[in-house]
Amino acid sequence: MSRQLASKWLKTAALLKYPVAAVHIPQTKAFNSGNLLKMLSHYGMVYIKPVVGGGGYGVIRVSASGGAYRYTHMKITRSFTHFNQMYRSLIRVKARRRYMIQQGIHLATIQGRPIDYRVKVVKTERGWVFRSMVGRLARPGLVVTNLSKGGTMLSGRRALALSLPHISGKHKRREMRSLTLTCTHIMESRFPGVGQLGFDYGLDHSGKIWILEVNTRPQ
Repeated sequence: MSRQLASKWLKTAALLKYPVAAVHIPQTKAFNSGNLLKMLSHYGMVYIKPVVGGGGYGVIRVSASGGAYRYTHMKITRSFTHFNQMYRSLIRVKARRRYMIQQGIHLATIQGRPIDYRVKVVKTERGWVFRSMVGRLARPGLVVTNLSKGGTMLSGRRALALSLPHISGKHKRREMRSLTLTCTHIMESRFPGVGQLGFDYGLDHSGKIWILEVNTRPQ
């Protein structure tokens, strides 16, 4: 049976030890008021997400601009004039579990809807093989792309052509496959027994690939 790892923190920490992977990982810190304020000051937008959880459950986008603080949870956006007001509200609405803060990546979009990519690999007798590469287009009005939250699945080829028409989709697909193999070998060396992996990648407007999450039980 394939080994499963629930903690996003453990998987992120493992990849951060290798520079070839670390350059693709958004800055990630434990969730607390000090870290949130610093990261908002630096990046302007972050995501907070449960350390354990999937399907987009509990993910909240938080931003600061023009002297206002905002967060979007599901389809609801709330605005505040003071950080402490927002933080108290966040504590009330977030899931009752441990959270982490991730640097916000401004994902490439299709008609204003963010898109990311899920690349799945499985271990066979012949070694690791690719099972799929698909784009996941967020449901209108949502910040998460998960299909369980109403996202739309597109082929990787079509998703790249529609969201980044000025960039070679063939080159980007090759780059994602190469990064997937590199990270798969890292994960297997750090966590012997994993037999399937799903990598969630986000591409920003310049085409840079970001590792948003690694799943050991990809759906």
